[in-house]
Amino acid sequence: MRNIKITLQYEGTRYQGWQRQDSTENTLQGKLEALLGKMSGTRIEVQGAGRTDAGVHALAQTANFKLPDNVNHKPEEILAYMNRYLPDDIAVIAAEEVPERFHSRLNAKGKTYHYRILNSAVPHVFLRRYAWIVENGLDVEAMRKAAAFLCGTHDFSAFTSHRKSKNPNKKSKVRTIYTIDIDKNQDEILFRFIGNGFLYHMIRIMVGTLTEVGTGKIKPEAVAAILASGQRENAGVLVPAKGLTLVEVHYSEEGKTD
Repeated sequence: MRNIKITLQYEGTRYQGWQRQDSTENTLQGKLEALLGKMSGTRIEVQGAGRTDAGVHALAQTANFKLPDNVNHKPEEILAYMNRYLPDDIAVIAAEEVPERFHSRLNAKGKTYHYRILNSAVPHVFLRRYAWIVENGLDVEAMRKAAAFLCGTHDFSAFTSHRKSKNPNKKSKVRTIYTIDIDKNQDEILFRFIGNGFLYHMIRIMVGTLTEVGTGKIKPEAVAAILASGQRENAGVLVPAKGLTLVEVHYSEEGKTD
């Protein structure tokens, strides 16, 4: 079997997230698998580095899939074929053959996400699909102080939604956030999260909590208590998916297979 790694961009607005679902064909994984099945004449399973939710975008999502040895398409041919038949809101920007042990999710060392807010009462027609509009003024410095409490290795149970699982209580909620940067340029506020992994809805709940700090609803130091509580109801709102973008998946330098 040959192992092919691809890097994707997509606008997630009209998709029901990354993960294949029985109830709909309108998922990113489903679209890719259907197309690769036609190309190869056999069932192909695509593994993504992250299961982005409905409405979330990606600048560089990583995925991989195995091809039988008798499917001898070169990576550049696979890239060209996929881009020929994929819809305009999905693009493959790189393709390469990688060692058989490479797994896009299991070998990932971390991810970078951006969340974009437009802090303005004036509509932004061309950014409306990629940012959350917040009309009330936000105190960026207060949000930066609060974000510092979230950096490091913690149990982030207070910052995740319950996902359907056979054993939801047995999965660790411990993650490490390396940095949270918050930059403001005119009326655009950009949150940049880098961590070793993120829980279901984790970034969107963190942004919701930080914006409540920004509006003065809660004080920056209260975020530490919210984190320690482990209770979802103590954290802020779940903000819209459209402001979130997966920017990069990080791998080790040594062959990307350790």
